[in-house]
Amino acid sequence: MSVGDSSWKTLEMESLQTRFSAWTPFSNKSLNRQLFQERVALISHWFDLWTNKQRQEFLFTILLRCTKSQLRCVQDWFSERTQVARVDFSTVLPRFISLYVFSFLNPKDLCAAAQVSWPWKFLTEQDCLWMPKCIKFGWFLPYTPTDNEYGAWKRHYIACVSNLDWLTPREAAAIYGTLNEPKAEDEELQERQREKCLRKIIWEKIALHKKELFKVRPPWVTGTCCSRLLKSKYQPHLSQTVRDRVGLHEAFEKQLVLASIEALPKQSNVSGSHPYPLLSKKKIWHGVSQNDDSSSYASQLHVIIISSRIPAYEMVVDSVKAGVISVVCEHGGMTLESLLYLMRKALQGRKAQSIGILSDGDSREINLLQGYKIGIKNLLRPEVRDFWEKLGSFVATKEEGGHVDLFVPLGASEAGIEVLSQLSQLTGTFFTAPTGIATGSYQHILSDWLGPQQGGPPPSIYFNEAKLQMWSNLTDFLEDALKSVRRELRPLFKELQKGISGRMIGQFMFDSMSMASILNNQDIAQALADGLMELSKENSERPLEFLACFLLKKCSKKSKDEGNVILTKCDLKETLDLFTKERNIIEDNSQDTESSLNKSDLDFEVLLKLERKLQRNSADKRTSAARELLQSERKYVQMLEIVRDVYVRPLRAALASNRAILSAANIQIIFSDILQILSLNRQFLDNLRDRLQEWSSAHCVGEIFIKFGGQLNTYTNFFNNYPVVLKTIEKCREMTPAFRAFLKRHDKTTVTKMLSLPELLLFPSRRFDEYVNLLYALRLHTAAEHVDRGDLTTAIGQIKKYKGYIDQMKENIRMKEQLSDIQRIIWGCPTLFEINRYLIRVQDVVQLHCCDEEISFSLRLYEQIRDLSFFLFNDALLVSSRGISHTPFERTSKTTYQFIASVALHRLLIEDIPDSKYVKNAFILQGPKCEWICATEVEDDKFLWLSVLQNAIKSSMDK
Repeated sequence: MSVGDSSWKTLEMESLQTRFSAWTPFSNKSLNRQLFQERVALISHWFDLWTNKQRQEFLFTILLRCTKSQLRCVQDWFSERTQVARVDFSTVLPRFISLYVFSFLNPKDLCAAAQVSWPWKFLTEQDCLWMPKCIKFGWFLPYTPTDNEYGAWKRHYIACVSNLDWLTPREAAAIYGTLNEPKAEDEELQERQREKCLRKIIWEKIALHKKELFKVRPPWVTGTCCSRLLKSKYQPHLSQTVRDRVGLHEAFEKQLVLASIEALPKQSNVSGSHPYPLLSKKKIWHGVSQNDDSSSYASQLHVIIISSRIPAYEMVVDSVKAGVISVVCEHGGMTLESLLYLMRKALQGRKAQSIGILSDGDSREINLLQGYKIGIKNLLRPEVRDFWEKLGSFVATKEEGGHVDLFVPLGASEAGIEVLSQLSQLTGTFFTAPTGIATGSYQHILSDWLGPQQGGPPPSIYFNEAKLQMWSNLTDFLEDALKSVRRELRPLFKELQKGISGRMIGQFMFDSMSMASILNNQDIAQALADGLMELSKENSERPLEFLACFLLKKCSKKSKDEGNVILTKCDLKETLDLFTKERNIIEDNSQDTESSLNKSDLDFEVLLKLERKLQRNSADKRTSAARELLQSERKYVQMLEIVRDVYVRPLRAALASNRAILSAANIQIIFSDILQILSLNRQFLDNLRDRLQEWSSAHCVGEIFIKFGGQLNTYTNFFNNYPVVLKTIEKCREMTPAFRAFLKRHDKTTVTKMLSLPELLLFPSRRFDEYVNLLYALRLHTAAEHVDRGDLTTAIGQIKKYKGYIDQMKENIRMKEQLSDIQRIIWGCPTLFEINRYLIRVQDVVQLHCCDEEISFSLRLYEQIRDLSFFLFNDALLVSSRGISHTPFERTSKTTYQFIASVALHRLLIEDIPDSKYVKNAFILQGPKCEWICATEVEDDKFLWLSVLQNAIKSSMDK
């Protein structure tokens, strides 16, 4: 082979190797370029054949490998190919045009636009945009913003909106109700017949629904129950179907839930195998014992039901006399059926001589339980009517002296007397209630009561009157003190029953307060405090003589005012007794003096005297009610004047002397609304004083209230700004040392009645309850043909409507705080804040696990897995695990909660597990994905929990 051939072959091999090798030397640039283009063409061909997802993954991989300069190159290429407009119109257009554009946005869009950029934030928070939106709803700023301040109207709008109640007309009617006009006897009879027909139709539909449900049930479900929920060897567990519920129809799922509720054992057979609870074979659960001596024992048995809704209820529990059975009922987390169960258990088949009910309420209705405000409107509802009928069966008959005492001032209004009359007719038992109105306290329970009182006044039957009187005088202060006491003592008493722990806490409070010395020296201490205040104002040279004269005047004035007690209409029995007595007296006198008088003439004369006496009593009671109105209004205005004299005037004086404690803006925010209320109520007080100076039975006060009710926008501004006022006080207290020292000097002194500034600001919200009660008392003692009766009815409607608005605001704030507390204590809890959501009950249980589900049910063994806590809301059930953590060297423990799941109530199935040798008080809860086999510690907790849960599920499915 020649040299040329060898060199040609070497060059050919080198070119081949260069062309088809995995790399190309830099020396051969042409082949390198050719190879690169071939590879680009190959990748492009592959790229065309790929799917869209593959192309995106490829681009993502390539971009991750690029450097910053290469990414910048890509960005520049895109900017050259696609031109993007980067001009902000707010920086190009004049400002008034930009504001005009933003004025078309609603508040929500304005808040979203404020998050775009700083220029947009500055423009969208201008007062010219937010001021019209506030004025449209009547929300006026309580101060004038400074020149350099912006965003004040926006903050004011947000503060007002956050405190509003958004109610549809149907929701408003459900909450506030409608006016219930009195009906004639024939109309009432027709309504009862219509109700009877409707009840019959409902029963027929329920029976038909059960038949249809039986036809459509799954083949593995046996018996009348929707689900046995207990696995057997040949029947699969229904939880398996529940876990596969995605494919079920919504209507069928609703039928499953309803059927599971109906399958629960009733009150007479909760345990599934024997009556619940198993107390005695001789006991009958309608409150009647089979023994013949029940009526004789009833004369010694008295029962008092105490609601946890009343303030400082522990003190009331401790005031119960020995031998009187006290039943403490939770205002929330109980139903009427569960309350009847507690009564049955307390009575144990016996009959009571009397039953007392001490709960929250007013002169028209009884706030017995959460969701059960019992008044004339809902008294004939089936569950309410059934409750009162069964409660009346627990009491001795009217001939034996049995009676039910309601510690609510129903005797002070026509609606309340109608409620008492309906209850007496419904149950055949005598119902009585106090007739007095005591503004600002619970002292109405110590006033006169309706009807004859054979065993003495009802408070003396159930309570130690000294303790009860002390509680009624200091209710608000005791509730504030008990909040901290409950927080400290509840962990120690959590294993005890509600009544026992309440009695122990109440006894602790009475012992700590030295009750005897307080009762003996309270009036003296108050009189001395008033005398010393007057002495400091007069600067008398003879202080002892001045103080002695002042105390003598105070004592004489008190003796004159002791007789002013508001009473109500005379009871029918009292009227007949009075008629009989006077007739007997006149007949006796006539036998001694004039035997010629005819008996009919004597009857006519007695009737005339009785009619004059009743008219005179009615006029006196109306006068007493008007004086109580004037006296309470004077005290209310004095409390508002304390705010002006003690706080506003010194702060303004310091501001005028260039030694400002607070800025003018903060003073305006805190005190502007309360000063307007003071001005309004001073004018109202002057009108009342002028009208009562020459008072007679023909004078009217209804028109004064109507005029006052037309100016309630002042109160609306106060309540809308109330949260802002409290936050401003706290902020100024923290940021301004001078204001903190100012409050320390003036808060809780004798001048402020031992109250702080936030406590003084509470009086406007409480005054409307007193207005409504006093107006009802005035109308009760106003004749039907009186000119003032129509105006009083109109005024009651105005004030009552506004009181409902205030109560709804309070309830919303309370629910919000309650939800925030629950969300804080449960670790990992989702957001609980929903519209109209509230807590019903918290139940502690243990979770069980069945060791062997193949064996017979009565022989199954269960083991405890962990402790659970159920938080029942009106729309959902929250399940959390419960743990206990101990602190070193401390005896007390801390309870911790861990979120597990939440289940909507309309998707929750319940089933009872009958008691056996190995398990008691157990039940099953099933959600769409999970199930929990649980057990309570005692039988009472199981029944109360299932009753409340059943009622909550029905309510949620009816919405």
